[in-house]
Amino acid sequence: MARPSIVPIALTLDDRTGYTLWAPPWEEDGEEWQAFLGGSVDGTAVVHLFPTPAALAAFCRTSTDHDLADHPVWPVVAGLGPADVTPDDDHRYDLDGVYDVVAENPDRWAVEELAATFDITGRLAECCDTADDEDEDDDEDDDETAFASLAELMAKPEVAMLGLGLDAFTGRAGEDAWIRLGGAVDELWEDVLGELEDHLDWTGAGTAELSAYPSAEESEEDDDEDDDEDADDEDEGDAEVTEAPVTAAPTSAISGGGRLAADPAAVAAAAGFWEGVGILPVEVVVPEGAGVTLRCYVEDAARFLGADGEVYLFGTPAELTAFVQGDEEHDLAEVASWPEVEETTVSPLPVDQDRYDLVEVAEVLAEVADGAAGLVDHAVLVQAVEGVRDLAEYAGLSRVEELLGASTPLGQAVARAERDPRAALRAEDAARLTGPWDEVVREVSTALVFRT
Repeated sequence: MARPSIVPIALTLDDRTGYTLWAPPWEEDGEEWQAFLGGSVDGTAVVHLFPTPAALAAFCRTSTDHDLADHPVWPVVAGLGPADVTPDDDHRYDLDGVYDVVAENPDRWAVEELAATFDITGRLAECCDTADDEDEDDDEDDDETAFASLAELMAKPEVAMLGLGLDAFTGRAGEDAWIRLGGAVDELWEDVLGELEDHLDWTGAGTAELSAYPSAEESEEDDDEDDDEDADDEDEGDAEVTEAPVTAAPTSAISGGGRLAADPAAVAAAAGFWEGVGILPVEVVVPEGAGVTLRCYVEDAARFLGADGEVYLFGTPAELTAFVQGDEEHDLAEVASWPEVEETTVSPLPVDQDRYDLVEVAEVLAEVADGAAGLVDHAVLVQAVEGVRDLAEYAGLSRVEELLGASTPLGQAVARAERDPRAALRAEDAARLTGPWDEVVREVSTALVFRT
């Protein structure tokens, strides 16, 4: 499973938007867990919703009486501010808007939005459904659920087709399927929302009243204003930085883009599945080439698609998918969610934070050492070193850990990057790091096997 994480999300229902936290599936003590920020009210499992990210952050700082209190990363979340618990666009779910989406002709965004909305609704139900706990000895109640309408909707083949993307709803047969999906929503969605509403706590665990919640439209306007303010802040910051003329040519600082060309919308759409199964696509770039693989964390230890300490890399997501659907043994086969990976048609596209271009770091260090100082800061090291450490841990590369040790030049630079990422990388610093970094890359490369 993936390293335990907690994700801010927003739910819009009954023309109001509430903010909460979701912990995607993770593995602990051999068991799989998933949870939302919530608890039990009069014996009913509920998810706490808050009118603003600020109210959510305030609750997190002061309360430990909820279902995420024992989550491995909760101590970090408890110290976050409003900006840190504000969900991104991919984690905002408009449950009211489902009717409007199915009423229009299908396009890629409509299909992706419905798939994401149904997925999060199902996860909410899974965490809140305790209907048969008291009747577990009653055979007649074995299939009882508090979310019968949701179960009926999710059983529709047209809902499953959402995972196949827009292609499933093109042509005459696809158009008919979209119409049937709309009919199912018209028939069942109101009941689904009624079932879900019983498990949504709009009091923010007793910290808010309904009147405190802005309408969905007002919430969107607030977000737009925040974006404008952020843009203004960035513009002001840029003005300060460029106040003195810069005559040196810009250096190729790490952008996280990697060498794999992929549509950002496609990457965002695929991320929901991969985060859900807890096995993430990863891109690694070394002098020998660039490739894609898969990685998860088992008891906080990195595990890659590979065997005997070797990491398998594939030139394209399609080649990786072909391998996954084969029968060769590897170290991810025993992960609980691996059967879902074998069966999925979702392309393994890595998000930016899981792309590790070790070559570009070497290029940047060389450019800074040659006189491009002042244009690159220590943050250039952070992401690549995270990937390197995961690879070294899996492959047992002790020399890499030695090179990254606290007393070494590279280790000290990494510590500086973590402590003060905006600190400028000086020419003399880069010159000292070039040799050790090249050795790190050579060591890592010995564990990479390019497959076709």
